Amino acid sequence: MRLEPSDPSEMVNQVLYGEHFKILEQRKKWSRIRLAHDNYEGWVDNKQYIEVDKAQYEAFDNQNLKLAGDLIEYVDCEKHHLIPIPFGASLVGLEYFKHTYEGRKITEPQPKDKLVDTSLLFLNAPYLWGGRTIFGIDCSGFTQMVYRLNGHNILRDASQQATQGEPLSFIEESEPGDLAFFDNEEGRITHVGIMMKDNYIIHAHGQVRIDRIDHTGIYNADKRTHTHKLRVIKRIL
Repeated sequence: MRLEPSDPSEMVNQVLYGEHFKILEQRKKWSRIRLAHDNYEGWVDNKQYIEVDKAQYEAFDNQNLKLAGDLIEYVDCEKHHLIPIPFGASLVGLEYFKHTYEGRKITEPQPKDKLVDTSLLFLNAPYLWGGRTIFGIDCSGFTQMVYRLNGHNILRDASQQATQGEPLSFIEESEPGDLAFFDNEEGRITHVGIMMKDNYIIHAHGQVRIDRIDHTGIYNADKRTHTHKLRVIKRIL
């Protein structure tokens, strides 16, 4: 998904296999879309999606949670071609497209204490602006996917996620799975990570990594400095 209808335009997000969306504007090569699960908008190449009618879209919308639960798996299409799909891909349209999937499925919301376990599956995944997979992920894509894989939808960007949940007054009040947000010199939220036990945080910065967190922000032991300034910790669940 790109910021503008152009190949050189920056990638701001990724639409995973099976995710459905509304087409807001259609041009010869590009379409501006709005994703169903988080209302995020951007431009995608017309070659990369298949149109369905309104009734089918609503049927997808009304289906229960069904996500791919393996880090990498395949679906088998009608012609017996294998299509690789990533962790967290949506499986709600399998029957419609006559695709079959035999891997692990996520079908039930999980309790908050499972969030950190899920986040560790992404450990060392490389950073990619706009990414949402283990092959490349950004800070808010990471937090969104961890929550989504546990059956909880949150918004896409860090600044959007910071509008959700209840603020905590102190780090000591935080629980594993809470979200910590960080701002820049202008006061704009630019980073987010997932709180762990004992004042540790897991976040995407160069790669998905674990660092210390204190009242100042994230302390990177490798660089021996704080890399992010703490703004607020929010409890989403």
